Amino acid sequence: MNPQRILEETFGYAEFRGAQREVIDAMVHGQDALVVMPTGGGKSLCYQIPGLALAGTAIVVSPLIALMADQVAALRQLGVRAAFLNSTLDVFEQRAIANDLRSGYLDLLYVAPERLLMAETLELIDGVEIALVAVDEAHCVSAWGHDFRRDYLELARVREHTGAAPWIALTATADERTREDIVANLRLRDARRFVAGFDRHNIHYQVALKAQPMQQLFNFLESRRGEAGIVYCLSRRSVEDTAQKLADAGYDALPYHAGLDAGTRARNQERFLRADGVIVVATVAFGMGIDKPDVRFVVHLDLPKSIEAYYQETGRAGRDGAAAQAYMVYGLQDVVRLSQMVSESDADEDHKRVEQQKLTALLGWCEITSCRRAGLLSYFGDALEGACSGCDVCDAPPVTFDGTEAAQKFLSCVVRTGQRFGAGHIIDVLRGADRPKIHQLGHDALPTYGIGSDISDLRWRSIARQLVAQGYLIADPNRYGALRLTQMCRPLLRGDSALLLREDPAGAAAKRSAKRRTREPAVELDAESAAIFERLRELRKAIADEQNVPPYVIFHDATLREMALLRPQSHAEFLGLGGVGQSKLERFGDRFLEALGES
Repeated sequence: MNPQRILEETFGYAEFRGAQREVIDAMVHGQDALVVMPTGGGKSLCYQIPGLALAGTAIVVSPLIALMADQVAALRQLGVRAAFLNSTLDVFEQRAIANDLRSGYLDLLYVAPERLLMAETLELIDGVEIALVAVDEAHCVSAWGHDFRRDYLELARVREHTGAAPWIALTATADERTREDIVANLRLRDARRFVAGFDRHNIHYQVALKAQPMQQLFNFLESRRGEAGIVYCLSRRSVEDTAQKLADAGYDALPYHAGLDAGTRARNQERFLRADGVIVVATVAFGMGIDKPDVRFVVHLDLPKSIEAYYQETGRAGRDGAAAQAYMVYGLQDVVRLSQMVSESDADEDHKRVEQQKLTALLGWCEITSCRRAGLLSYFGDALEGACSGCDVCDAPPVTFDGTEAAQKFLSCVVRTGQRFGAGHIIDVLRGADRPKIHQLGHDALPTYGIGSDISDLRWRSIARQLVAQGYLIADPNRYGALRLTQMCRPLLRGDSALLLREDPAGAAAKRSAKRRTREPAVELDAESAAIFERLRELRKAIADEQNVPPYVIFHDATLREMALLRPQSHAEFLGLGGVGQSKLERFGDRFLEALGES
């Protein structure tokens, strides 16, 4: 079948977006492809449509066992013959799916990498016509990526069982090094590379210094009650404490981390996917492959490991194209904790060095004094076209000051105390603090003792953080965050170079900034249309409950908004809505048209 016809009749869209058509054409003509496309950019259509257009069954490799059922349910609503094969199925269900595969009934089969690599699965696909193989979350194949999975390294040997079928690797996050790894490790053959722009124009980025993180979170959420969101914390204990405090404050908040039993994790994830306005507080164990389109915000209460991880995690907001918010608070202690985690890992020294460099790059991005969106895109080798559509730096450009003298004082104090102490002790010495530790070590006799008493503790902490972010200092993870000078310091200490630093906003200004940006709907609804929209959401929820699927599997909010505005009265008009294909018209058209007729 023609890809354009599949797009219109099955998926209910009139036009392809971005590079989708080029990718699909490459697959239909038997070419391998690497696709790097932002979350919400339509990656799935790049393999689903050629999977339907080509003869045989498309094999989709995904690490997301917990979400396969929902992914397959969404396709079945469209009339696509899809199934998944993983350990959640009993032996009779697995046997039925194997029979469907052998008979050529299935259009798409989702399978986890470890399952695909089993001898019995490889034997099964040996006798089946394979349309294509799609490797989703392909960054997992790279040991340099932020989410490496060893099973992915073995996938290349599956090529021996798929004949001439084209392979496509897809991810939302991959720098140049990771892209090269994907092509090499999956043995993609003369792969065409499609690297779409990384800009998520609908996400507003905001970063603040960590002062009172729970209060900062409450300030941020004050105008967002009833919205779905994700809050990331570094530790399981922080997840539990934060979720409980949010619940005590009246938010529908649930914890998610690897320490919870599998049943609790599954229930909490399902409630997040199927109910409105739920907040999940999680470690990074949560989120990959989450298809929920109406996540309105992602909050980080601790620094993630890298810009790649941050981009991947914030990309879970605003998949429907409506305005969304990425909010993060951070401090130098976050850097020390993450550096210790890198240092104590089992990785080799090369990987540890790269991970530390990535962490430093993230801290530098946090401290940026120019457009935050442009800096994020630049990291991935992309450029911002036009004006920034929303970041805190462009909303309120930071004030900078000549920090040369203050930096020289701080660096000198680090040297004179032996490069053995963290920022807190250095600042105490500079401010002339009367502490027993200082007197015991004789640091009150140093020339740097008290030379910074005119600068507040908070400002010194900002200076220390920026010196680390700009590469003048290293927080040694093997020595509890002790600060050490780098080679960059020499010209600064000699007076051969100057240093501009940013002024941190006052607490009140930070609070106003956190509250100022509120969500703007993708489509502005008047009062009457808004009421119709809510009734349509209720109908969608009732149908979803009947079929035991998440509401967005029936229709996305964007389709319901369009429905509330245009109020179609016939099957033809209903079919003209975005996201309505022939199958959904037949399944749901009459019920929604009836509801619209009552409005």
